[in-house]
Amino acid sequence: MPDKMSAQCHCGAVAFTVELIDGFDSVRRCNCSFCRMRGAVVVYAAGVEVTEGRSQLTEYRFNSREVAHYFCSVCGIYTFHQSRSDPEKFGVNVACIKGISPFDFTSVIVSDGNNHPKDGGKGGVAGYLSYVPK
Repeated sequence: MPDKMSAQCHCGAVAFTVELIDGFDSVRRCNCSFCRMRGAVVVYAAGVEVTEGRSQLTEYRFNSREVAHYFCSVCGIYTFHQSRSDPEKFGVNVACIKGISPFDFTSVIVSDGNNHPKDGGKGGVAGYLSYVPK
C-alpha cells in the first residue's frame, strides 16, 4: 500500500497529495542537464493529485519532450514530473512534501540521466551525493 502524503510549493498556491511507492527508499538526484540546474532531490510516487492551484502549474518539456516537469507559476518551485523511464510514475520534489527536507537524507543516489537508456545509454547509477550535518 503506497504512503499518501501532502505536499505544496513554497508559496502554497499549488497543493497536492502524493502516493509514494517505496516510502523514501527511491530518493534520487539526476545528472542530466536539466536536473543538474534544478538541483532537487526527488522521490517516486505512483500518483499525484493536485488539490489546489492546478491553474498555477506551469509545464516545461525539453530534449525528447516526452516528460512534463511542473512548476508553480507564482513562486517558481519545481513540484513534480512524470518519469521518463516509467511514465506511470512521478518524480516528486521531496522539499515540497510536508515535514521533509532534502537534508533529511545523508546519501542520495545520482541517476545517470546523461546516459539515459531511452537515448541509447546504459543509465544506472552515476554516483552518490552525501550530506554530513555538523
